[in-house]
Amino acid sequence: MDAAERALAYAEIRQLAAAYAFFTDAKDIDALVELYVPDVRISSTLSGRDQLHQLMTDALRTVGVTFLNIGTHHIVLADDGESATGVVYCKAEIQDGGPDSERWINHAIQYHDLYERRDGRWYFGANRKHFLVYGAELEHNPLDQPDADWPASQTGRGTHPQALASWQAFFAD
Repeated sequence: MDAAERALAYAEIRQLAAAYAFFTDAKDIDALVELYVPDVRISSTLSGRDQLHQLMTDALRTVGVTFLNIGTHHIVLADDGESATGVVYCKAEIQDGGPDSERWINHAIQYHDLYERRDGRWYFGANRKHFLVYGAELEHNPLDQPDADWPASQTGRGTHPQALASWQAFFAD
């Protein structure tokens, strides 16, 4: 790969991690699984986007609001230019227990990833390995505040991600 191809690969892989965070927060499972190769390896016995879709749906039903903030992203491109590995740092806020839960947790997470380029597009090549650095429960759920009425007030409960159509459809089932 020349320098321009390498720079483009880094940018596309970083966008992949950002899209994962966005679609997770929006509870858009269809878009999430499209970030993975069609034959994604989930475990020694599970593979494919259909099984990943079910796994992600089950996992995201256990949380309400999530707010994944992607930070450091270390990427190592393979010499073939068709695969890479990476470590993504993430600070997350998670409403643990579903959209009606009072439990709110701050997480520091590392994702360890395998990436593959197929037909000129980068994908996750396997289910992401999720390593918890820490989880700290907040004393008060920030969603219990009155509405913020932003921009008149800078504090209080906001409107998103609950206002997103994908969020509403996910929890309407």
